[in-house]
Amino acid sequence: MNDHVRDLVSVREATDRLLAATGKLDNAAVAQPSRLPGWTRGHVLAHVARNADALVNVLEGRPMYADARVRDAGIEQGAPRPLAAQLEDVRDSAARFQETAAAPADWSRTVALRNGVTDAASRIPFRRLVEVELHHVDLGVGYELEDLPEDFTEREIAFFAGTLRRAPRRTRGRAERHRWTAVAYGGYGR
Repeated sequence: MNDHVRDLVSVREATDRLLAATGKLDNAAVAQPSRLPGWTRGHVLAHVARNADALVNVLEGRPMYADARVRDAGIEQGAPRPLAAQLEDVRDSAARFQETAAAPADWSRTVALRNGVTDAASRIPFRRLVEVELHHVDLGVGYELEDLPEDFTEREIAFFAGTLRRAPRRTRGRAERHRWTAVAYGGYGR
């Protein structure tokens, strides 16, 4: 069951943990590789910020991103910024998300994400929580899969499994042909 109010509290707490951990870095560390292939820590931080803004768009009934190129360009543009600018962006975008998500709304409505994906508005705060928690791990700054809150991991596994069960038959067929494993750093691969 979705509890968007509880999830908003969890998002705030997870964002605070991410900001505290990354606040200990320096500019050189932000430019170092993350655990995501081809992305620096700056890329991950820029993505976390742009995702918050994208989910504000979703909650306000706008497209999540204008298109994939705009999404990617926003990440590339933000990636090389110094640490202070990265932290300010993550903090400010998180505040915009919290403000929008705390406003009275019809949480039972269906919202459009990207690539044709739809979901209940009440699940958007949890989707944000997933982004913050897993990308915190991807930063490679000492926050590991073992550090994720147990209730979060249980819900995320159930959500992911449900997503696979609900996938169109042609997608399920592809997924069933692959052996999925969690790679050592905590990302997902096959």
